[in-house]
Amino acid sequence: MGDVDRIIRPAASPPAARVSAAVGRNGASQEELRSTFSRYPTGVTVLGAGNDELMRGMTAASFTSVSLVPPLVLVCIRRGTLMRQVVLDAQAFAVSVLAVTQEPVARHFADPGRPPGRAQFAAVGWWPAPVTGAPMLAGSIAWLDCRLEDVTVAGDHEVIFGRVAWATRTDRRDPLLYFARSYQRLQSSAAASPALQNLAGRQPSRTRGGTDVHPL
Repeated sequence: MGDVDRIIRPAASPPAARVSAAVGRNGASQEELRSTFSRYPTGVTVLGAGNDELMRGMTAASFTSVSLVPPLVLVCIRRGTLMRQVVLDAQAFAVSVLAVTQEPVARHFADPGRPPGRAQFAAVGWWPAPVTGAPMLAGSIAWLDCRLEDVTVAGDHEVIFGRVAWATRTDRRDPLLYFARSYQRLQSSAAASPALQNLAGRQPSRTRGGTDVHPL
């Protein structure tokens, strides 16, 4: 078995210690489920909405692109939060995709003790989004200005869909990442592993509609 085979072939079964958490009468515990969810790495964004004293920001890893036509994105917000209400009142929001140097910014907008309203933006550079006026953060690697498109209740969260009215990016390639409940930086694993270099050099598989990867 070659190095590539060891990388891409899954283990025969999950660790025994994890099996018991999944086969209980009520399924996995919340803690086990939270820990499992955390093994999916994501980028980190700050959602901004409102204006003047009603302005609000929130760190969000549960953000994703949805569609190119029409241009849609989504973000998940816990039900009953002030951020949810500000977004609904403003009918708009902005998304700032954070750079690796912005970990303190991510921690700030995740802190429940941060100042209310406009004051929470006093320590960071920001400007109003060009279409909706929602706050966007300086130093980020990409920005999206969105009008509220739809809201769907999903368990203890609401899925907020936004129609992108304006977007731009920088040429930076150093995003802030979130994995296993901690902030991380992007590293080139392929540069350190000949096996991964070989794997990265393979052509992507094709489906009838094109590649099996769906970027936005």
